[in-house]
Amino acid sequence: MKLSTKSTYGLRAMLNIALGSNGEAISITDISRREGISASYLEQLLNKLRHDGLIESIRGPKGGYVLSKEASDITVADVVRTLEGGIYPVHCVGPREKTGNLCKKSSGCVPKIVWHKLAKAINDCLGSITLQDMCAEAKKINKA
Repeated sequence: MKLSTKSTYGLRAMLNIALGSNGEAISITDISRREGISASYLEQLLNKLRHDGLIESIRGPKGGYVLSKEASDITVADVVRTLEGGIYPVHCVGPREKTGNLCKKSSGCVPKIVWHKLAKAINDCLGSITLQDMCAEAKKINKA
């Protein structure tokens, strides 16, 4: 399973905002420059994150983005779900309204048990890591 650049770039952008958010907004230009991410692609990602209430945009000369809640209240799973639309290793373990009856073996599928366990492990792992945790790790790494 491989996450797209939406998640990897979006998480890097969120970390930038969290690290720099001592009351000041972080501009797309600053994030783009620091992370080497296209400003137009970054804008698409930040719009999704804003729409889902993870960040807020501030207008004006010192405008940019700030977290909409504490870094300790935003998990990696929140970011990935927003940008990827879910965290499911295969289509049949996603929400019923999105998967429908795509597989004829769905009701008696033994491998589906494995996929459910994998989905739970991924969700549990990503849900256990907050932006605050990532900020602490970044500070440790930058001191070394």
